[in-house]
Amino acid sequence: MLETNNEQIVYSVFINPTLGHHQLESKNLLIRVKNELLEPLRQWLDSLEIQNPKFAKLIAKLIPAHCPFERDITLFGRKIVHIPPMCKLNPFYDQFVGLRFRALCYLVDRCGEDIQSYC
Repeated sequence: MLETNNEQIVYSVFINPTLGHHQLESKNLLIRVKNELLEPLRQWLDSLEIQNPKFAKLIAKLIPAHCPFERDITLFGRKIVHIPPMCKLNPFYDQFVGLRFRALCYLVDRCGEDIQSYC
């Protein structure tokens, strides 16, 4: 906060004058509502237990080990553009990675399978 002539100026409004106090509140409310709507699905994904080898294999095949969108674009042997991994933009990224990890652990610990083909 900045004070001039006994008036308080909020930095966010000073830097970006299009965002007023009411707009910031409504934006925060929208983020909270979005998180509240997604939370039950996140908890459900976190609570899924792997108890079937077929299900574990399906999960390990469906969820990739690394982001499939990450790319290096080369032209004449020189890297022109790097497209960064965008999977972290997925609101369920952590839950999917955890589910894949649990599936791979089940295959190794319970089934004694080699998971090298899934990596």
